[in-house]
This record gives sequence, structure tokens and C-alpha cells, in this order.
Amino acid sequence: MGIESNTTSTPSIQLGGGAPAGGGISLAKGGKIDLTKGNPGLDNILVGLGWDVSSLGEFDLDTEVFLLDASKKVVSSKHVVFYNQQISPDGAVKHHGDNRTGVGQGDDETISIKLSKVSPEVERILFTATIHEANTRRQNFGQVMNAYIRVLDEANGQELVRFDLSEDYSTSISLVVGEVYRHNGEWKFGALGNGSTQDLSGLFAQYGVL
Repeated sequence: MGIESNTTSTPSIQLGGGAPAGGGISLAKGGKIDLTKGNPGLDNILVGLGWDVSSLGEFDLDTEVFLLDASKKVVSSKHVVFYNQQISPDGAVKHHGDNRTGVGQGDDETISIKLSKVSPEVERILFTATIHEANTRRQNFGQVMNAYIRVLDEANGQELVRFDLSEDYSTSISLVVGEVYRHNGEWKFGALGNGSTQDLSGLFAQYGVL
């Protein structure tokens, strides 16, 4: 795999009750890495997201996947994969269900992607996280700890890359966490980590979900 700026190679690590040790390349915010260029046999990947929450009330965090075209809008309203729509139209992206508590170690929510099956009009696969009823419950991502996203080779379980979200997100109720995207005929991963005050409906509007 080729690595661009803002990356560090680290041994396996354990972050509290959150991310499991995996030995993948660790990216800082803004970092990018080649997934398939140096690994031409890679086709089935698993994207895992995890977090721990504070004891201040009941939290329900959700992961959403937006399949974007070259204009960075969803190809259609069917091209958002989340708890109410768990498979993309081409069958390439599958959400494995909603974890309503975030309790326990390891990945809280996972998404499988078969790269060779992704429709050609899809240029970017964007991963976001939102807090259900955040405004009503007065919750934000400053109360969420040990949040991360990682990409694994689903065939052998090897962690390829991880991104730990360590910023202060106390004003954010949603996060644009990372993306898997096409570049010169290959697939890459980018660590984003951008907080937002938009709820899920706001993200839907931003990315053109009608």
C-alpha cells in the first residue's frame, strides 16, 4: 500500500475500551493511503467504526454510508446505506446493522464492501456518524470517546489502516469520518474527521438525498 502525508506506522495498540489492536497503518487527519495499488488482489474490505460513550444518559450512535458521484452528491436516494436501507442498489455495500449502545470492545458497526462490484458512477464511499436525537437529548461528540474507523481485508481479517478521532468534537452532533474513493483506477482511503452541527436530515440534504 502506498502512503501519503500525515501517516505514521505503529505497532498494534489498544485504546481503552474502544479500538481493538490490529497493526494497521495509523493515519492522522487528512492522511491518505492506497488500498489496492500495492495489493491488487484486494476486493472485499470490511470497514469498522467504534466508540465508547460517557455515562451521561442513553446514547444511540449511527453510521451512514453515502455513495457519491463525481459531483460529490449521492447517485440517487437509494445510494445511502444506513440502518433503514442496509444494502446499496448494486449490492456492493452492506451495513451489518445498528448498535444502539456502543457498549463493549471492538467495532460497534461494520460495513462490507466488494470493490469490484461498486457501480462505475460511484466515485466516493463516504462514512459518517450521527447521534440519534442529539439536540433533544443535548448530546454531542464531545461525550464520545475512543472513536475510530478502520479498514480490514475481509478475506483474512488483516487490519490495513485505522484513523483515531482525537479532536474536541463538543460542538458536533455528526462526523464525516472517512472515505474510500477511486483514484487513477485504484481505490484509496482518506481520513477526514470533520465535525458538523447537522443532524442526519441535514447530511441527507447536503449530499442530495431526496
